[in-house]
Amino acid sequence: MNANAALVRHARDTRLYLFLGLANWFIFLNHIPNNMVSWITSRSFGFSGASDVFVFITGYLAALAYAPILLERGTIVGATRVLRRAWHLYAAFIVLFAIYAVSIGDVATRYAAPDILYQFNIASLLEEPVRTVTHGLLLQSKALNLDLLQLAVVLMASFPAVLWLMLRAPNTMLAISAALYIAARQFEWTLSTFPDGSWSFNPFCWQLLFVLGAWCALGGASLLVRRFKGRVWASFGLAFLVFALAMTMAGRFPSLGETLPGWLHDAFIPDDKANLPPYRILHFVIVALFATRLVPKNWRGLVSPILRPLIVCGEQSLPVFCVGVFLSLAGYFVLVTGSGTLAQQIMVSLSGIVIMTLAANYVSWSKRQDRPQERQQDRPSLAAMDGRPSLRAG
Repeated sequence: MNANAALVRHARDTRLYLFLGLANWFIFLNHIPNNMVSWITSRSFGFSGASDVFVFITGYLAALAYAPILLERGTIVGATRVLRRAWHLYAAFIVLFAIYAVSIGDVATRYAAPDILYQFNIASLLEEPVRTVTHGLLLQSKALNLDLLQLAVVLMASFPAVLWLMLRAPNTMLAISAALYIAARQFEWTLSTFPDGSWSFNPFCWQLLFVLGAWCALGGASLLVRRFKGRVWASFGLAFLVFALAMTMAGRFPSLGETLPGWLHDAFIPDDKANLPPYRILHFVIVALFATRLVPKNWRGLVSPILRPLIVCGEQSLPVFCVGVFLSLAGYFVLVTGSGTLAQQIMVSLSGIVIMTLAANYVSWSKRQDRPQERQQDRPSLAAMDGRPSLRAG
């Protein structure tokens, strides 16, 4: 694979932000307990879901962002840029964890509802606050809905070594990632949480999807598209998607699941999301291949104002994700204290999506305001260095 050619080809693929924005919306809807609107999300129609899209595209975009720095400015500079991004993710997680825990604790106290503490996995904060905060700083939190950001911190922190080898031997790096995935599932490797339990997204398994994203960004996507372009593969893909839909429905409706043979039921139900089973990866890859066919890179709809909210939410993925976590919590309290009807669920879901979009647009607007100011500040100093008069003089 030619990494340089792949980076040029995928430098600005709007589809990445479109699907990442859609994943953020779906994650928000899925995070609201007992929300019927979440039935429209991708997890209701197959093995993979929004989390898979989020992790894969994060790895894809990380390769696009930092591979040119490693190639042009060296490994040390590139590694420091990646680690800076990991630090930003870690800081976001800590701030989110602190405010999230305090908010739930306040609601539980104000409304005399201690069960909420256990439902959102923060009861230990009241029982052992110092140890809980300490373990939270060590990424051993079990707080509900923060697990995906926790996973992103670890994956990004380990990415300098992954990217270094990926640029030199991409297939070898992918093979090492697959070997780690197999070993983790075979020997049940995972990371622990406090006070008990393990990560909701086993990083030793989910790293494969992240690395696969980086591998695709550096040329692997073209290989996959060429390999699975024939009718035979397309037919297999469609058949597997139908099978995945049937298994997903059987998992949601016990009466339907009881009609399946025992060996088939036990193989796919319940879904082992924490350890990313192979059939989930296969499902995601097939969906991704069909999605790229249905939505080509030069599709005119990508510049349509109708899809702009999704794209901007993908471009500002981190703040949108953080806002979505709080909105899902607020939406849950609205439904619990209100009527909880389908109409209210729809209202809460749409309101949350609108707020997430407004937040994304504000962050995007704010970043654009900083760029002209930076250029204006640079002009006088550059003019002074080469002896030219300042453009702003007189």
